[in-house]
Amino acid sequence: MGTVEIRPAPHLHGERSVERIMRHVVWSLVPVCAFWVFQYGLSALASLAVVTASCLAAERWLVSTGTQSGRLGDFSAVITGLLLALTLPPGFPLWMGAVAGLVAISLGKGLFGGLGFNVFNPALVGRAFVQAAFPTAIATYTPSFLPGRFTGFVPSSLAWPLMAPSDGAGWLAGQKFDALSGATPLAQWKFEGVQAGAQELLLSLSGHMAVGPAPLLVLACGAYLALRRYLDWRIPVAVLGSAGAAAWMLHAFNPGHYPNPFFMLFSGGLVLGAVYMATDMATSPVTPRGMWLYGALIGLLTVVIRYYSGLPEGVMYAILIGNAATPLIERVTQPTPFGKGVLGRPRKGASYPLHPGYISREEAGAQTPRKRLFRNKPRRDERKPPRP
Repeated sequence: MGTVEIRPAPHLHGERSVERIMRHVVWSLVPVCAFWVFQYGLSALASLAVVTASCLAAERWLVSTGTQSGRLGDFSAVITGLLLALTLPPGFPLWMGAVAGLVAISLGKGLFGGLGFNVFNPALVGRAFVQAAFPTAIATYTPSFLPGRFTGFVPSSLAWPLMAPSDGAGWLAGQKFDALSGATPLAQWKFEGVQAGAQELLLSLSGHMAVGPAPLLVLACGAYLALRRYLDWRIPVAVLGSAGAAAWMLHAFNPGHYPNPFFMLFSGGLVLGAVYMATDMATSPVTPRGMWLYGALIGLLTVVIRYYSGLPEGVMYAILIGNAATPLIERVTQPTPFGKGVLGRPRKGASYPLHPGYISREEAGAQTPRKRLFRNKPRRDERKPPRP
């Protein structure tokens, strides 16, 4: 007779696993990263490689020392590295990018115990750290589609560790291109009052302008994940919908001061953050109503930070605040269990010997015990007499 093995539920497992989901997310990021390299050349490729390698090295060390759970084969560190590199300027010094990757894994994931236990998105934790530590370098962008981008690096990328990067103005002047004081479309609008065109925002094909990954390409890759049910479509729809609604109301109130909703939606990293970062399964709500509330909070905060703060971009802080509010959102939006609230609140001191729907005859004579300072201390008449 064979051995009978008894295991608790669940007994049936689906085909989807953590490794499978993460692998498809990496595949969906390949076109986005390829277009990023096509825009900025060798500097962007080196940034992707160095940041991802530093994330993998930090993950390997933390797992080997037992600090966190997980393994390199789950692709979570690869996703963190790719997303973190896409949020950094293409000419960001490589050693600073390596620091960002180490901080993203160690503080963003390892500090909480590993994959699935992290409270904040690890890629955004690394980006927030380098923004506070290296504010000048992270605000320095170079134009896209430069002629020699595949034959040479941006000089600031090759800065020595612990050394300030070189000024790119002279390098751009040597290529007969003017340096951009407000590199991104958001920075140009906020500090110079110039709005980019629709084609520049959607396709990111405008030459000699510092733009991020193409929003249309990111939406297409996100649609692939949504169709495969590897991300919930409610979160990106709620993020973009709330941001668009808030921008539309402000634009209708004062069109000369606030840009149109189209510019607000497709400029900066809002689309990338809504599709790939706000949908992180470990840091976002699991209830349907919680997803709508979580996404609406991120979209609204993004518009508020962009309009009323000193920073041109607000997606990073909006998502981190949304991550912090996720436990509260899940608690508020938990569905009511079946049957809860039908019966009245049971009286203290009454007995229910059969089931909650049956109230015994002892309830009529039940008395609520008086409050005592020491609850476990017996009454005077209950104390045992001292032994002779």
